[in-house]
Amino acid sequence: MEVMTILGWISAIIIGISLGLIGGGGSILTVPALVYLLSVSPVLATAYSLFVVGATSLAGAFSFMRKGLVNYKTAAVFATPSFIAVYLTRKLLVPAIPDTLFTVGDFVMTKNIGIMVFFALIMLAAAFSMMRNGAKADSQEEKEIQYNYPLIGLEGAVVGVLTGLVGAGGGFLIIPALVLLARLPMKMAVGTSLLIIAVKSLIGFLGDIGNQPIDWTFMLLFTGLSLVGIFIGSWLSTKIHGSHLKKAFGWFVLLMALYILAKELLF
Repeated sequence: MEVMTILGWISAIIIGISLGLIGGGGSILTVPALVYLLSVSPVLATAYSLFVVGATSLAGAFSFMRKGLVNYKTAAVFATPSFIAVYLTRKLLVPAIPDTLFTVGDFVMTKNIGIMVFFALIMLAAAFSMMRNGAKADSQEEKEIQYNYPLIGLEGAVVGVLTGLVGAGGGFLIIPALVLLARLPMKMAVGTSLLIIAVKSLIGFLGDIGNQPIDWTFMLLFTGLSLVGIFIGSWLSTKIHGSHLKKAFGWFVLLMALYILAKELLF
């Protein structure tokens, strides 16, 4: 087994650890790991990512549910428009995207390159969000939970479309929304985010069945390693301060995004 393949399987555990630690970031790692380390096509990688992140997040959400750290009302307000958006995006929009988007001179922007570039741009936004909000994240603990229904619902729909396009669970967008718009304490935001990601990602994956050539053995093995990671991450989350972790992860995501942009557009 070559080094890149071994790194690909190790990355499955790291994906789970990320989800367990900060309630997001799993899909930021899943798609690049599948594409660059395990040689999966970008479109199929987004489908696998939805299942892997969905199943792993569901396991993590159960752990937070037992501790009473999931706000079901907020999850419902955010998730309902998100569920609809992600299913329609995977079922209708992704298959409708042409294989060649445009050509400039000798450069051809294919569907696969376009998905990876768009994914990298989402990663850049995520990185800045995590670095900016890392220090603020734990300052909400004592505030009363409030609901800005229109904004929470609108962000839910936007995250649903992004999830459908790039296979990203959207935890990096969901958590700031839960902390800033619903004023949830950070740990409750993580638990609620995991539940939203789980259901939304698995619903999105349903839109792929019949549209993508799913290798179930490969996908379930990758998911199993991710599940090991999320239990490690949940344990580590009790040992590491969330704001420091989020900022460090933001820098890591930033470097990953720059690497993807350079690889797809320059090399």
